[in-house]
Amino acid sequence: MSTPTLALPTPTYARTVLGSGPGLLIAHGAGGGIAANYGPILTGLAAAHTVVGVDLPGAGETPRADAPLELDHLADQLVAAGVAEGLDTFAVSGYSLGSAVAIRAATRHPERVTALVLTAPFAHADHRLRLAARVWRGLYESGDRATLAAYLTPLALGPAALAALSPEELAAVLRMTSQTPPPGTPEHTELVERLDVRADLTAIEVPALVVSTTGDRLVEPNHHRDVAAGLRDARVVELDTGHLPFAERPAEWQTAIVDFLDGIGAAGGITGDRREASSRHTSG
Repeated sequence: MSTPTLALPTPTYARTVLGSGPGLLIAHGAGGGIAANYGPILTGLAAAHTVVGVDLPGAGETPRADAPLELDHLADQLVAAGVAEGLDTFAVSGYSLGSAVAIRAATRHPERVTALVLTAPFAHADHRLRLAARVWRGLYESGDRATLAAYLTPLALGPAALAALSPEELAAVLRMTSQTPPPGTPEHTELVERLDVRADLTAIEVPALVVSTTGDRLVEPNHHRDVAAGLRDARVVELDTGHLPFAERPAEWQTAIVDFLDGIGAAGGITGDRREASSRHTSG
């Protein structure tokens, strides 16, 4: 028996579209955005794919939500953005919180999702991750951005990358981190605390790549292993990086994603004329 096709909402999140070819949707992490989390590898991904990414509420140009975020709605908005760009089917790449969005998209829209790429994923927050997200949210809401940066930096950077920073470089990282958290951070981190996609994993039949960031102190590798173990067809690639592969190992991260998609022939269909390579940012 075929799975009923779910109706899609009108896409309202700001989206980035780049490249041409098979479809690849991307979902960013908590306190991030498409440009912040995928910016260094967007051009590389778009060399052979039509890449469509949406900024979650309160990130990029998407307005902040006035209610708690719901994973189903985030997944539907991501898929709706891809369909609005003329894609019938697509691979979905999710980073951190975005991995849960990608997983939910695959279970709600199995007729459209051809493959998954899950980087630094977690299926649900354990006590340590839940508490980390709670402190993250509390520091953001307090307005103490300097302390927030001091809290997040040793969690986000791998030990080797952190140790390699000079005092001047560390000060610059802290300054940048204090200036970049988006307004939607409280809603993103609140969702981190309560999401649970463990039951989704066993329902996914498409091939998946789990990119494990082995020096991760925010979403630790045990989460990555648990996600891979829960999937029927998962391959694991380990990157020697902290939680920020786009900052520490962007070339290796891009290669892992592209090689996997090339290897499985993840061909997202495009309806209508084949689009020319382009880059744009839009909402609605």
